[in-house]
Amino acid sequence: MDEFNFYNSENDGYRGGFGDYTDPMPGTQPQYTQPGPSGQSPRKKGGARKIIALVLVCALVGGGAGVGGAALYGQLTQPETVIYEGERPQVQTIVNSNNGQPMTAEELYAANLASCVGITVNTTVNIFGQTTTSAASGSGFVLTQDGYIVTNYHVIEDAAEDSSVSIEVSFANGDKYTAKLVGGEQDNDVAIIKIDATGLQAVTLGNSDELVVGETVYAIGNPLGELTYSLTDGIISALDRLITTSSTNQNGQTETTTLNVLQTNCAINPGNSGGPLFDSYGNVVGIVSAKYTQSSSGVSAEGLGFAIPINDVKDILSDLIEHGYVTGKPYMGVQVQDVSSEAQRYGISAGAAVAYVAEGSCAQKAGLQVNDIIIAIDDTAIDSYTALTAALSTNYKAGDTATLTVLRNQQELKLTITFDEKNEQTEAANQSQESNQQQSGNSYSWPFGGYFGW
Repeated sequence: MDEFNFYNSENDGYRGGFGDYTDPMPGTQPQYTQPGPSGQSPRKKGGARKIIALVLVCALVGGGAGVGGAALYGQLTQPETVIYEGERPQVQTIVNSNNGQPMTAEELYAANLASCVGITVNTTVNIFGQTTTSAASGSGFVLTQDGYIVTNYHVIEDAAEDSSVSIEVSFANGDKYTAKLVGGEQDNDVAIIKIDATGLQAVTLGNSDELVVGETVYAIGNPLGELTYSLTDGIISALDRLITTSSTNQNGQTETTTLNVLQTNCAINPGNSGGPLFDSYGNVVGIVSAKYTQSSSGVSAEGLGFAIPINDVKDILSDLIEHGYVTGKPYMGVQVQDVSSEAQRYGISAGAAVAYVAEGSCAQKAGLQVNDIIIAIDDTAIDSYTALTAALSTNYKAGDTATLTVLRNQQELKLTITFDEKNEQTEAANQSQESNQQQSGNSYSWPFGGYFGW
């Protein structure tokens, strides 16, 4: 899978030339109805939250903007902040059934067009002393009637890094709003932005766990940032695909993100990212995120699009609205890296080698030191930094206690650690410490391999 290239945060969305970006007005649109909340029932918060843990603290893009979590379903603090979840008949896997009366493509588009938006991120740059503005565009959808909107994190990544970057939201009827970033979750590539509006038409969230391969789905988005409010259709091609995308952060370091996604053959192009993927009953079952372009050998790939299952991020969206970040994510306050193959030839064990420990962090309190190699967490063996991240994201939350097995000077030690919570304050403190250490010329890199600054 990972031999393919993806549209990611560096090339996803149309990034216009220098100068003002104008979102083209759509042509004649079908008359669409404004289905209100009648017949829709707010979903109460419940179920397990999917939490992705980050082990490293210093090279996270958009950390200053915050990443989020909270109680999203049902009524939040504002009367109109309600997310609706619809029901659908059980899809028959053997005998086809039309009893559920799915919508036609025309009906689905007309019913949901008012809930779909174009997102433009305007960045001011200086070229040869001349200040100009470039624009990157993506898609999104209205989550609540009072203006909370969902999109991909990588669509608004520039705004997460720089508060001076503006976000503009456009509707098919020509209305435009300036949006503020509420919170973003880079690990799951989702973000919430907010516009000052009420009485909007919100989408209805579906149940992505009920999807089956071969089921019809639809995407509404803004391919290339120019072909606004385009409808494309296809099927669910596969479930539970794991894909890895990469991007370069503000420090010039490569960061990778692994996502569980739905595979679809809906036409997806730069600019579609962040838009909704609907089932045939008009429920949002995914967030369009990426597509394959070509393999490393140059073989072109077509019809391989991906969307984040909506069930994976429902609670994350709740946290983003309520807190601006995802609550309960375990946080160690370290940077780690793989033990290189060269080092392993000298008898150094595979594992997650500690390259940096933040002062005051739970890692320091546990006694973890630079150049320790983490080889297990409780009963889970660790042979790489990705294995450590996966173990944390699957099994732990902030406040949990675990036993780390580490190698120090080729001696095995057991350390007890109680995880901190990953939030804006802990990240900011650790980033400041690392920056000061780098400026002072201190080095904390494992001597046998390259440094992973993610």
